[in-house]
Amino acid sequence: MNKCLLPAILSTALLAGHAQAQSAEVKGEITLSAYSGIFQDKYVEAVIKPFEAKFPGVKVNFFPVGASSGMLGNLRSQAGDPQTDVVIFDVSTSLIGDKEGLLAPLSAADVPNLADLVPQAIVKEGYGPAVTFDNLVVLYNTEAFPTPPTSLSVLWDKAYAGKMAITSMPSILGSGLMVMTSAMLGEDYTKSVTASAAKLAEMAPNVQTFDPKPDAYTLVINGTDVLATGWNARGQYYADQSGGKLGVMLPKEGSILQINTINLVEGAKNPTAAKAFINYALSPEAQAAFTEAMFYAPVNAKAKVSDGATARTVAGQLDKMLPLDWGWAATKSDAWNQIWKRQIISAGN
Repeated sequence: MNKCLLPAILSTALLAGHAQAQSAEVKGEITLSAYSGIFQDKYVEAVIKPFEAKFPGVKVNFFPVGASSGMLGNLRSQAGDPQTDVVIFDVSTSLIGDKEGLLAPLSAADVPNLADLVPQAIVKEGYGPAVTFDNLVVLYNTEAFPTPPTSLSVLWDKAYAGKMAITSMPSILGSGLMVMTSAMLGEDYTKSVTASAAKLAEMAPNVQTFDPKPDAYTLVINGTDVLATGWNARGQYYADQSGGKLGVMLPKEGSILQINTINLVEGAKNPTAAKAFINYALSPEAQAAFTEAMFYAPVNAKAKVSDGATARTVAGQLDKMLPLDWGWAATKSDAWNQIWKRQIISAGN
């Protein structure tokens, strides 16, 4: 053996041994609150099980919730005695949680993989970063559209009246659609959403439901509706599962970048194990595995993802993303929610 290589080999072995020792030292249970349904199924397989194999002393309990607003409500109700250690929810909700003191600070000392995240992943310095990137899309039933639609304007086509599922606010699918409608109209949404609100009110009579159940993907696949709004990652997954019945369209007018963040809950019962999990969730291997499983774009610059999976994520479409400051959008959430209730949804009744 080359004597010059020996110190490097020994150093690598020592680091590996140290990492294994650290993994063995982390023990206990943590509760992760995140999205239900297929997100839960894929996240358990791609991230949680490999983490538990690497940290055999830690058990991760997945507590599923349907929407970010529900997770925020749980954190508020448990503020005096948190039952959750880690939460994954959308960026605007995490900014509210930060402001209300429901989420704890994180540093590179706690979570070393923070150092390898792409710049867009740092939402608020010192707090939970992005864990996935996604974008808003229009879903369509391919049997109803032999020629795939290309424009957001299809949502106003009277030919599909009563066959559309549009998710309204408080979901960020609602605020995102408002921003995209403003862009289609040439309106500066940072100054006013008057035009987009009026345009969405024109669409409302065409909408079969503003609260798709069980979800918009299923309604489009089974033909209950032929158009809907949704997220690219889930859309790509269900497009495969449906045998091509579900189509996914990124409108030519552009889309919005959706960010899910991963956060340490203030007062978490097991912060050491929680930080270890957050660090693993942000690692290149976990990021790549979840992208391959469900088409969320990775946030770690070192994640190695196949070309095929990358092409179906927002990573290959960043030039089509409209500028949107989610921190600013969070300050408009209440006002825009009222616009949806009083001006848009009511116009469909």
